[in-house]
Amino acid sequence: VQLQASGGGLVQAGGSLRLSCAASGGTFSRYTVGWFRRTPGKERDFVAAISWSGSTNYADSVKGRFTISRDNAKKTVFLQMNSLKPEDTAVYYCAADLGIIYGEMKTSSRYDYWGQGTQVTVSS
Repeated sequence: VQLQASGGGLVQAGGSLRLSCAASGGTFSRYTVGWFRRTPGKERDFVAAISWSGSTNYADSVKGRFTISRDNAKKTVFLQMNSLKPEDTAVYYCAADLGIIYGEMKTSSRYDYWGQGTQVTVSS
């Protein structure tokens, strides 16, 4: 499966953005899809994930502000980001794989397929 992330940009603190992860190839509806983010000099951090069945998992830092959803007909996963903070500034990546159990969702090494990143910048 190939992934294409989009929707990043520059927004003021308190604003919103919606990221999209569009897939091609593979049976998308069977994949778990996750969002991770990276800031310079840091490892990729888990943000959110959604399983093939719709189960979701969030990093504590984004709970209540971010919502992950999927549209299998459009082969797209969305990350709605509200109440953005300067510390949310990062390059955001989407990733996908099969057979990921709930307890593995936060582990980046569990995902074999990655999209290119999309930059999110939140100004204070």
